[in-house]
Amino acid sequence: MPAEFTAFSPKQRTVLTWWHDNSPLRDYNGLICDGAVRSGKTTCMSLSFIAWAFFRFDDASFALCGKTIASLRRNIVTGLLAHLRALGFDCRDVLSRNRIDISFGGRSNRFYLFGGRDASSAALIQGMTLHGVLFDEVALMPRSFVEQALARCSPEGAKFWFNCNPEHPLHWFYTEWIQKAEEKGVLHLHFQMQDNPSLSKRVIERYASMYSGAFYDRFVLGKWVAADGLVYPQAANGAYTKAVPQTKAEKSYLSCDYGTVNPTSIGLWGLHDGVWYREREFYFDARKEGRQKTDEEYYADLEALAGERRIAAVVIDPSAASFAECVRRHGRFRVVKAHNDVLDGIRKVQDALREGRIAIGPDCRDTLREFSLYRWDESAGGDRVKKEHDHAMDDLRYFVASVLSQPEDGFFAIAASRT
Repeated sequence: MPAEFTAFSPKQRTVLTWWHDNSPLRDYNGLICDGAVRSGKTTCMSLSFIAWAFFRFDDASFALCGKTIASLRRNIVTGLLAHLRALGFDCRDVLSRNRIDISFGGRSNRFYLFGGRDASSAALIQGMTLHGVLFDEVALMPRSFVEQALARCSPEGAKFWFNCNPEHPLHWFYTEWIQKAEEKGVLHLHFQMQDNPSLSKRVIERYASMYSGAFYDRFVLGKWVAADGLVYPQAANGAYTKAVPQTKAEKSYLSCDYGTVNPTSIGLWGLHDGVWYREREFYFDARKEGRQKTDEEYYADLEALAGERRIAAVVIDPSAASFAECVRRHGRFRVVKAHNDVLDGIRKVQDALREGRIAIGPDCRDTLREFSLYRWDESAGGDRVKKEHDHAMDDLRYFVASVLSQPEDGFFAIAASRT
């Protein structure tokens, strides 16, 4: 059953009605809603998009776009279809073609689902004719995909719909669309949590406590700001350093950032009462030691770190193909290629630390050292970290992104123990 609506806020009512013939905003070419998380922009935008499509068109094609189709269905489609059916719309979800056929009041329209994960995604939408397109979390999509989708909207009366949470202030969508909204004839509405009447003061305060630094400014205050300073400032102060329990771990993993000239970092993780502890680690800096190790030597170090413990999997740097093959060849450990989206991984690590899902044992000295040195690159102009003091940080990120976090397609393969 769809959630019941409370009274809409003034900003939400603008989203719902801006395109109507009686609205003074009707001549805008599109709508941008950006701002804080949970600020009520996505649900009212998706409902408004469908209402506009049926008010203006019949037997027309539209696009709903997300970073992936899985995230689009999770963020928009599931809830949207429930609301539409409750309002009397007939909705047929053609899963095999990623298309939804919707009918109401004698009119029928087609809504195609697209994922804009990377630059190659632009080819998926090429050649179509669309009467409108809605981009969910547009700041996470490549510019080439967005511009290809917009180029498909050639019919008279077509409009563009964008929503997103803020990123860094040099992001292409901020500079090309938000800062140029009037120039492009697009209505820009900036949302804060207070614009969502379904959130209580207590809930807003809880969200405010969930983020820090640049991510607090972006997700809570809704600002397009640059990240600076230490990546994990509280971890650098020892906030997440805890003694490892003496009980036997319920499950164990190894995570590895592999280097030849650069350092190699391997972490041993054990699950104790719902918390993953980085119990011990191996760290070898070839430059500092004055010699390089072979894959076989690193494998011996990996085995020594694991000891007699049963290891569910070894999560390895995706670029370390030769070492991954070496581990497979020995037959003891299952290898998982790590998820390596740096910024998304950092967010997941910050969440896991803050929520107490991971902790760092006091013997992991190189991890603790890198926490105090791992910094945002303020000269890069965007969300980038300095490529230094980052090897334990990378293997930590691989573990969190690949073991603790649900992949985008919803299939979590590596959590199962090997029999």
